Amino acid sequence: MDVFACRTKYLDDDRKGPAVDDKVRPSRRQLLILVSSSIVATPLAGLADDTTPDIHVVKDPQCGCCNAWIKILETEGFGVTTEDSSSSLLTEFKIESGIPKDMMSCHTAKVDGYFIEGHVPASDIKRLIADRPDALGLAVPAMPYGSPGMGPEDEREAYDVFIVRTDGATEVFQHYPKAGIRV
Repeated sequence: MDVFACRTKYLDDDRKGPAVDDKVRPSRRQLLILVSSSIVATPLAGLADDTTPDIHVVKDPQCGCCNAWIKILETEGFGVTTEDSSSSLLTEFKIESGIPKDMMSCHTAKVDGYFIEGHVPASDIKRLIADRPDALGLAVPAMPYGSPGMGPEDEREAYDVFIVRTDGATEVFQHYPKAGIRV
């Protein structure tokens, strides 16, 4: 019999006999276990909401740096799906996504309603998702050396991650100085 059932009803197969009602009441110990389990499980349910969403990457099939960036995202907890695309279709996808021409790079991703253009660090993508600004997405134009997937970070050149607002305006979202230079 189910301990947490409020009421069960048994009828005999022939419906000849009377129905029997049994009320099941959990003991104090069972209630204490139930309440304790709920108290422990509630914070854990909140952690489930903090999971990193899936990201879909559209890229040139021959691009090695795109694959390096994807591996970094996977290491950072993103579930990544990929789609190989020809150069002309990829450019069309970028334009449809609202990416300004001067912000374009080698691959484009979609995550949680935003676009991610180029070698944007995973930490900036997570910040974008957490802050939920009124924007189309983030972009790292060109392919700066030392950005994720583009060579060792300890040799990186200075670069900026830009946020692209819904009106197409851009501004610096995060600045990364040249490696070895303290900010």
